[in-house]
Amino acid sequence: MAEIQGTYSEQFSAVRDLLASSLDSGTDLGASVAVYIDGKPVVDIWGGHADAARTRPWERDTIVNVYSFTKTMTALCALILIDRGLLELDAPVARYWPEFAQNGKDGVTVRHVLQHTSGLPAWTEQITAQDMCDLEKSTDLLARQAPWWAPGTVLAYHTYTTGHMVNVLTQRVTGLTLGRFLAQEVCAPLGPDADFHIGTGPECDDRVALLTPGGPVPALDEDMSPVGARITRHPYVTPDVSHHLWWRRAEVGGANGHGNARAGALLQSVLACGGEVGGVRLMSEAGCRRVLDRPFSGMDVAMSLPFTWGNGYCLNSDLASVMFGPGAKDHRLAFWGGNGGSLVLADLDARMTVAYVPNLWKGGVDDRAYFFVQAAYASLTA
Repeated sequence: MAEIQGTYSEQFSAVRDLLASSLDSGTDLGASVAVYIDGKPVVDIWGGHADAARTRPWERDTIVNVYSFTKTMTALCALILIDRGLLELDAPVARYWPEFAQNGKDGVTVRHVLQHTSGLPAWTEQITAQDMCDLEKSTDLLARQAPWWAPGTVLAYHTYTTGHMVNVLTQRVTGLTLGRFLAQEVCAPLGPDADFHIGTGPECDDRVALLTPGGPVPALDEDMSPVGARITRHPYVTPDVSHHLWWRRAEVGGANGHGNARAGALLQSVLACGGEVGGVRLMSEAGCRRVLDRPFSGMDVAMSLPFTWGNGYCLNSDLASVMFGPGAKDHRLAFWGGNGGSLVLADLDARMTVAYVPNLWKGGVDDRAYFFVQAAYASLTA
């Protein structure tokens, strides 16, 4: 059986056994898994290898690009700014970013951005991943383009644009970029285990586990709706993009965050635990509940799946109940995952967070994370 490092409560041994089994079977190359309850770890484990050649063991401080898992950190920052009174959910984005009002976007609100209903799910112009990492260029394009449909009417997953828009909002009200705000105002107060970065510096390079495709990378437009294909092309980002330093150095709030399961579970415990973790209060209880305020439910035209989006996070629904099992039924959940397999979930009722971060990237349907969440819920009630 694969050697598993870290610590876990015997009550949650099923989570540890699942990681060992996943590594043994080749379902995972390397991964970390964490479960926090009341802001404290009951599972903090890792194992496997940090490279495709299996020459580097996964270490305690190994971090990985988690793609859209990043959005949960971007959303947490936005909720903290709202809780501080620096942003308002139903205020127009143009109140803070006047240039954004061009081409009929004066009615786009902060809520629309966080709920993926702004009408700007991607760039209208064809841009590359490197163009997207030029934040001045790519945000200026967003400011100038027209929405694809009336804001607040259509749910279409904002693969990258929501992070760019929250980044500008953060800068306009704090003077800090999104990555700097996360580092200084959220991660630093929680200590070194809050090891998550939107934009990594050279000091992180030696501990990054590069994403390794676990099979063929799906062809562009494969099994996608026309809108989904259009969004995916603007720009098209494949796993190898994450290997480039220009990608890691940028602050792409929708997709280029780097961290591990411990960091994900600790940081999202802020939401699960009413705003306070380890004696550090980052948000009010009312501010945490704001994630649930006036959600938007519907068929996502990009992914052709039914979702319920709260403010920055996906919420519990019939689909989520299938993914996470009966233990999560009727719980107030806020979660999201990243292309390639990572996922973090905050349960506001159980005061529990679960995070899974792998480096073996898998396209298409990837249910690895769901099994870890299901094991955590089964252990919770054992």
